[in-house]
This record gives sequence, structure tokens and C-alpha cells, in this order.
Amino acid sequence: MKAAVLPGAPNARKAQSLAGRLRTLFHYRELILNLALRELKARYKNTVLGFFWSLLNPLGMMLVFTAVFTIFMRSKIENFPIYALCGLLPWNYFSAAVMGSVNTIVNNANLVTKVYFPREVLPIATVLANLVNFLLTLVVLFAALLLVRTPFNPWLWLLPVVIIIQSAFILGLAFILSTLNVFYRDTLMVMDVAMLAWFFLTPIFYPLEDLPRSYLIGNFDLDLHRTMYILNPMASIINTYRDLLYRGYRTDFDFFVRTATTAFLVLIVGYWFFCKYSDRFGEEV
Repeated sequence: MKAAVLPGAPNARKAQSLAGRLRTLFHYRELILNLALRELKARYKNTVLGFFWSLLNPLGMMLVFTAVFTIFMRSKIENFPIYALCGLLPWNYFSAAVMGSVNTIVNNANLVTKVYFPREVLPIATVLANLVNFLLTLVVLFAALLLVRTPFNPWLWLLPVVIIIQSAFILGLAFILSTLNVFYRDTLMVMDVAMLAWFFLTPIFYPLEDLPRSYLIGNFDLDLHRTMYILNPMASIINTYRDLLYRGYRTDFDFFVRTATTAFLVLIVGYWFFCKYSDRFGEEV
């Protein structure tokens, strides 16, 4: 059955160039917002507290991890609840958006096969929904900062830039993973394991500075601190959140050169990969 084109929409099939795709995508901005809103409503459907769970969930996790690391593991990190939130909230945003995007094409098979629209609308809507949820959880973090009377950081205006960089990285991964899952349905299972490993390899509850500068692997001397900073974009992203919100100073300029470049490179490659195979989605789902 031939897929229908939404009324009043430009024919997305003919928009092959990047500029054409972006113009078509802009036309579908209302659909993106509606899909993101639908996902947010579905997440809290039939719950008593509704959207308040977006505030209570990180608060509860903060209390649990604070108890574990300060009482049982005797962590010496000052203001550990703030420290934990600065790592936990960005990670939760990353994890939820990436894992949620894996099935976004497959779960919308009826929409993909019956109505023609830019397929990238689906992963974008998933990431946008999780971004809104992340911004809501920041209320808990700022409330905690006020509670402990953290001095105002004049570099806090860089926070939106960091969020944009992280979102670009997430969206690039979302494009890649949602495409892979259309053709290889075990992508989700692989990512379950990968995200668990990624969680422990990211300094969420421990300082990046604690990683050894010298670690011998056979005859090879590995600088784990530098290696983690270079190979794991989430490590430097979370460290930057801590610089701005917890430590109260400007982050390294290196972040805006290396991590931003990596994030937008992943976005460009991911979008290219998604566009290359998106015409086959209707046949595969």
C-alpha cells in the first residue's frame, strides 16, 4: 500500500539534498512537538503524581546514592548530593534518550508504513521529550544549590551551550541506533550491556581525577585519566557540568574544541547514516 503524505506537506521523498531535508524537517516541526508531547504524556499516564515524578525520581536516586557512598563507602567528597546530581542528571538524560531512540522506528511501524513524513522526526521527538524531562529535573539541582548556598558562578551562562552539545551527541547516536535496530533487532540487547559498561566507565559518582595517570598493561604505560577524557565524550560532558554547577568555575576551553567537535561529528555522521537507509524502513518494519 502506498504511504500517504500529510496534507499541506512538501513531498519529503524529493528532498534529497541536506538543505532540502532540513527545510522539509522544519515544516514538520509541529509533528515533532506533538510526538514529543505524546511520549511525555505516555510516560506518566495513569500515575498519581504525573510530571512530578520527573522531580521526585532524581531526588530519590540522590538520597539513595548519597546514603550508599557517604555512609557505607565513606566518600570524602564535599556536598556529595550536589556532586552526585551533577553527574546523575546528565547521565539519566543521555541513557533514557539513547535507549528510548533504539525502538523509535520499530515501535511506530504503523505510522512509518501508512503515512509518509521525514523518518528523522521520530528519533528527534524522542530526544526532545527526554530533553524536556532533563530540564525539569534541573529544578531539583538548582534547588539543592540554593539550599547549600553555593556561590553564583558567572560562567553559568555556558550551561545551555553544554546542554546543546550533549543533545547533539545524543541525537547523533539516536539516528545511528534507531537505524541499526530496524535491520538488526538485537541492537537493544547489545545496548543494554553497552550502557551498563558505559555507566561505570563514566565518572558519575567518582572524580575523573581519581583515575591513575599511569597504568601498566604489559609494557605499555596507559594514562587512564587522559584516555577516558579523550575516548569517552560523556566523561568530559559530565565533568563540565560539575565545573559550572559544583566547582563554580569556567570549564576548560578544551571541552568546547574537542568534545563539541566530537558531538557534532557524531550528529553529522549519524544523520547521514539515517538518511542513507531511511527509504527502506517501510519494507523492514
